[in-house]
Amino acid sequence: MDLSLPSAMRAETGVALAVRAPGRLHLGFLDPSATLGRRFGSIGLVIDGFETELEIAAASASDLLADTPAAQAELDRAAACLHTLREHTGLRQPLRLRLIRTLPAHAGFGSGTQLALAIGRAFVRWHRLEVSTPTLAAWLGRGLRSGVGIAGFDQGGLLVDGGPAADGAPAALLSRVTLPEAWRVVIVQDARQQGLSGGDERHAIANLPPLPQAQAADICHQVLMRVLPGAAGGEFVPFAAGINQLQDLLGAHFAPAQGGTPWTSAAVGDLMHWIRGHAPGGAATGQSSWGPTGFAIVPSQPAAQALVDAAHAAGALDPALAVRIVAARNRGATVADARVR
Repeated sequence: MDLSLPSAMRAETGVALAVRAPGRLHLGFLDPSATLGRRFGSIGLVIDGFETELEIAAASASDLLADTPAAQAELDRAAACLHTLREHTGLRQPLRLRLIRTLPAHAGFGSGTQLALAIGRAFVRWHRLEVSTPTLAAWLGRGLRSGVGIAGFDQGGLLVDGGPAADGAPAALLSRVTLPEAWRVVIVQDARQQGLSGGDERHAIANLPPLPQAQAADICHQVLMRVLPGAAGGEFVPFAAGINQLQDLLGAHFAPAQGGTPWTSAAVGDLMHWIRGHAPGGAATGQSSWGPTGFAIVPSQPAAQALVDAAHAAGALDPALAVRIVAARNRGATVADARVR
């Protein structure tokens, strides 16, 4: 139920509309080369602790504001989103859009999709329009390969999509599983690097050799018979084994576009290799999308903290890396009224 105020009343009372959109990890493609007949398909996980947050409010003249240097760098993308939304709806009321914080750009968190969808949801909710998230994504040019950011915006969780439709429509959601509450994700960031994006990403994908059909079939089997049942039943060992196998296969496949290595950041790769060999209860490790962000999923908060402490003690953690322990997020974006800042 939409309990937010009508836009005219918000303008009169100094109320803004606030949207907070969660980051996600892209755990891998199912069939990036369509050797099994349908291209891409994705598995991803929405996480807590990383968000894009923005506010939209009435204004006498349109204005774009940013609260942080990282958000400042996203203002051009934000302006382009607003222009597209106005073109699709014909609604050109002056608005003030404030970017309070944004996800790290080109780092594996889905920053572009979450920014676009957060702006899109704020815009249509402000104008009391009923527009689905997949429709917003199509308007804004998101979801051309993966649909997990779109589904994650709506509902969070561990998600599997079937790849974009033949007509270009965003990928349909095939499965959503709630990750066990106790499980934790160790997020490792390297601010010295950025993953591929835009034209560089398109060029890299176009020039990779096809992933062999047997390997695509193996990835699909890992997802269907190890990762999803493991998550649904709270069985960590098969879950982790499935994630590790698909990450190994995809890492080797995409390595030619990353300087011959599965890792955009060598320091992140070294740490993930150490973690896989030293986590007492096992760990599901990998790189999110083109990186440089790495992740290690473990069975509990104590296991996560012990693992980080052990990595520090062993000298396996490059001082330049940032490490955070977060939970999976089993809910999507939030929309609420807020006092204008």
